[in-house]
Amino acid sequence: MKAAMITKPNRRNFLATSAALPLAGINPTNAAKLKEEPVGFFLIGDTHFLADKENPTKLDPRSASNTSNIVATLNKLGGTAIPTEAGGGKVLSPKGLIHAGDVIDTGDKNGPLSEKMQITEWNLFSETFGLTGKEGKLKMPVYEVHGNHDSPNGQGMAVKKIIERNKNRSGVNNISSNGVHYSWDWEKVHFINLGIMVGEVATVARKRRYNPLGSLDFLVKDLKEKVGDSGRPVVITHHVDMQRYSQPLPIEDKKAMSMEWDPEDVQGFYKAIDGYNIAAVLYGHTHARNVYRWDGTPKRSGKGVPVFNVDNGAHFHSKEQAFFYFEISANQCLVREYFTKDGWESGAWTPQSWATNHTKAKNV
Repeated sequence: MKAAMITKPNRRNFLATSAALPLAGINPTNAAKLKEEPVGFFLIGDTHFLADKENPTKLDPRSASNTSNIVATLNKLGGTAIPTEAGGGKVLSPKGLIHAGDVIDTGDKNGPLSEKMQITEWNLFSETFGLTGKEGKLKMPVYEVHGNHDSPNGQGMAVKKIIERNKNRSGVNNISSNGVHYSWDWEKVHFINLGIMVGEVATVARKRRYNPLGSLDFLVKDLKEKVGDSGRPVVITHHVDMQRYSQPLPIEDKKAMSMEWDPEDVQGFYKAIDGYNIAAVLYGHTHARNVYRWDGTPKRSGKGVPVFNVDNGAHFHSKEQAFFYFEISANQCLVREYFTKDGWESGAWTPQSWATNHTKAKNV
């Protein structure tokens, strides 16, 4: 039997239907229900900084506009009111911004022109988003992972730049031996950034389509050393979606090697988080918003860990973009979405909110 596949919804239709229908296990709520001052932060993804092919030292005008405008939008939201239909309350002073990958667009391409474009794209990302909230236009710290458009084989410029940035990234208290993956704490919440996807399990030797760069080993060690049996909430970010690759095992080698995330590694990821208090698993990649619970299978159900798939944040292909705003307390995660239809010339809150209780992963 074929595993269920996630289809990419049309954004307008998805917003219209999801605003009216709560997803199983994740319910609309009011901000007043949170019992303590939570940790507030933003999640964006898929900015796809794109250089101009005709003049690779400059950004494509569409990319320049969207990426500049989203930063201006993010900077002004702190302290502003959130309408009742989006859960109410106000935006807390954000601890920072997590970027779910595909920072640039050309990191998966080769050749002299592409190399020039990559340099421009990354430099403009760095100038626009900064690192600690002081160097760039964005007035908060940034915590990015790499995606398939940044460096699918793990050897590209974007990965090298992330390694450099990790040495000076605000609050980071654990970095993988290769310098790519890292973790930090905001108050009592523990955050782990794991790159393009999580892998690889030692029991399967076949080649992976994307190089996980030892992210599974780092996850296992980090959870043991930094979280242990404390019960602290944990937030994990990677780039690629996992539910459609949560397929029954074993998988034939040829099929598995064509997939963006080897199903053996997906199950290895789920086993690694077994027993921990997972506040949220975050990713981008699909260019659509998806909110659901994941129990290690391809089925949608009301059980499992809370998952938030963020829409594209500043992609050059469209003026319709969105990002998430999170508030995480000791026991609950409250999430809202802010969107635009005109490339961040203006924006509004999606008339819906999602509240989840942190959930311990249980192997099924």
